[in-house]
Amino acid sequence: MLSLKEKDRPIVGKLLCAGCCVRCVLRFCCVGTCSAYRRSYELLAFISEESSPQPHDASGEEKTDEPPNKRLRIDEGSTEGSVTAAQTDSDICPVCLGVLQDFCDPTFAKQVSDAVKNQQYEFDSLVLTVSLPAQLSVREHSCWLHVKKEIREKSMCLGKEDVIQVKDAFKWAVQGKIGQELGAAVLANVSSSCEVSVGFMHPETEEDCHFLANTCPDCFKPTKNKASIFTRMAVVKALEKISEEKFSRHYPCPPKKTNTRCTALDTTCLHTSVFIAGRYNKFSRELPQTPWVIDGERRMEGSVEELIAAPLLSSFRADGRPFAVELLNPHRAKFNRTEIKQLQETINQSSDKIRVRDLQIVTREATSRMKEGEEEKTKTYSALIWTQKAIESTDLEFLANIKDLKIAQKTPLRVLHRRPLAVRPRLIHSMSSIYLDRHHFTLKLCTQAGTYIKEFVHGDFGRTKPNLCDLMKTNADILELDVESVDIDWPPAIPD
Repeated sequence: MLSLKEKDRPIVGKLLCAGCCVRCVLRFCCVGTCSAYRRSYELLAFISEESSPQPHDASGEEKTDEPPNKRLRIDEGSTEGSVTAAQTDSDICPVCLGVLQDFCDPTFAKQVSDAVKNQQYEFDSLVLTVSLPAQLSVREHSCWLHVKKEIREKSMCLGKEDVIQVKDAFKWAVQGKIGQELGAAVLANVSSSCEVSVGFMHPETEEDCHFLANTCPDCFKPTKNKASIFTRMAVVKALEKISEEKFSRHYPCPPKKTNTRCTALDTTCLHTSVFIAGRYNKFSRELPQTPWVIDGERRMEGSVEELIAAPLLSSFRADGRPFAVELLNPHRAKFNRTEIKQLQETINQSSDKIRVRDLQIVTREATSRMKEGEEEKTKTYSALIWTQKAIESTDLEFLANIKDLKIAQKTPLRVLHRRPLAVRPRLIHSMSSIYLDRHHFTLKLCTQAGTYIKEFVHGDFGRTKPNLCDLMKTNADILELDVESVDIDWPPAIPD
């Protein structure tokens, strides 16, 4: 049994006469008991004769042969009482447009559950979100103005914000049934990794809202991402601005009936992102060591082009560079350590160019550590350098003696379109070299994060000072660049 207070009688009478459904009657009576909305529409008992307006005698006064009831009742399982044509479920509620009439039964809950099952998501809990036609806000405002006068006359302290929202009533009615079908907890007012969205549409939305665009044009502005200007937020904003008098002149109170019901859109699921992190390494190239001589010049076997195109060999560096991959809308989010390790092995076996280690699931917040490392820590690079002037190995020895070299880098030309023009001081902590031939060597650098290595090598038309060209007194360029490691202990190492 569901109780309504005696003070609700005038509101119930006006709502029934306007053709509102039982659940909308409960909403405007501010019934906040979830179980009241979960009952099926047929068993939710029509408002009994007690809740109908009392009959009047010829003088127009209420008959009071019996003392008035202290409480009004909606009796579960009983269909007795005075039920007007406006109260049968064959009529469409002018406020919710059928959302709380046709879509709160187990049949629709099963349709939603089946749609979720077909998408093969795995989850332990979910949240249910509801998208409603914008015109429901207009119709609810109209109905509120309809009962407002009665509320004032009865000196009732009831505000529009006290009315239960359609989406809340809908959730209370169906989310328990959906949870039972899916075998998962449906959370209310709590975030969950999985979101099930149910949407409704009505063909007369623009017709119902059009007068608002004329009276409050500044609230409705076309946007690229919206098919219609009549969004819920725009309509709510307009309703806050328009006066009650102006609203009543343009829109009937109570809202007029319609012959068209809301229809349900496709049920969609969305899972929050899953982040997989680890460290990756590229294989370094094993350079040929057997020299040969042409025209008196000592050369390595193979040209520079052959050197660059040479296959990668298994010289695996220990540190590597941290990475994180965001998996959007995953259908599965839970993995055990064995499965993650198997995924790591699959990656490493599928390519001869990179290897990954310490693969693991991390949180979104944890990925900020990687960004912090990019901007604040030190990095180690390996670069293949070409010099215009012929060099010997002794010409490179001085590089190892340079420590904490301060350089000033003006924003490189190649990134000037996306970064502000500035001069950034940076440190080259240390350098070392491996001689290859008279025009090529490998340069190892340990630098402050944020250093532009390419510009340090070729100078970027003098925008980086000093640069490698200045130090070696010859033109130089970079043919290859590899980040060997980032000095940050993230993600945590996983023991083998």
